[in-house]
Amino acid sequence: MVSAGDFRNGITFEMDGNVVQIVEFQHVKPGKGAAFVRTKIKNVITGSVTEKTFSPTEKFPTAYIERKEMEYLYEDGGLYYFMDNETYENLPINGEVLGDNFKFVKENTTVKVLSYKGNVFGVEPPYFIELQVTETDPGFKGNTATNATKPAKLETGAEISVPLFINEGDMIRVDTRTGEYMERA
Repeated sequence: MVSAGDFRNGITFEMDGNVVQIVEFQHVKPGKGAAFVRTKIKNVITGSVTEKTFSPTEKFPTAYIERKEMEYLYEDGGLYYFMDNETYENLPINGEVLGDNFKFVKENTTVKVLSYKGNVFGVEPPYFIELQVTETDPGFKGNTATNATKPAKLETGAEISVPLFINEGDMIRVDTRTGEYMERA
């Protein structure tokens, strides 16, 4: 059990039959009245974020999210196949579960598969991933002074904005959480 007075970012617990995670919290002690905890909570299954206030004495059962490292193998007809690195079993996961940042993952990449009570609800790619630029306009020498960008297509099919000096065939590092260009690899 976790009480609302002990809330910290990243804590997961069960509330109203849903599994939620604390995104942001703030302990508030007003001049009049009782103290309370103002939070932003994210439903880990659906991804929706809501704001809610709690009394510091409220208690909730802790939810344990299993994060298992698996290797992404291939996609076939809307199902994405992952291999358990310990047992070598293949696990098919529906494409609707994967999320937007999965577009940066290429085959044979190790990812974390998130599940709660055996039900897979998400896949976490590595924070940074190196990908090759397959399509972009030609770059020009000296285009580093301004923060101008151009669209580029990566080997996984994802499109991002890159600086003007990046050329086709360059390897770049991408932040999968924001989908932004970080640096040349």
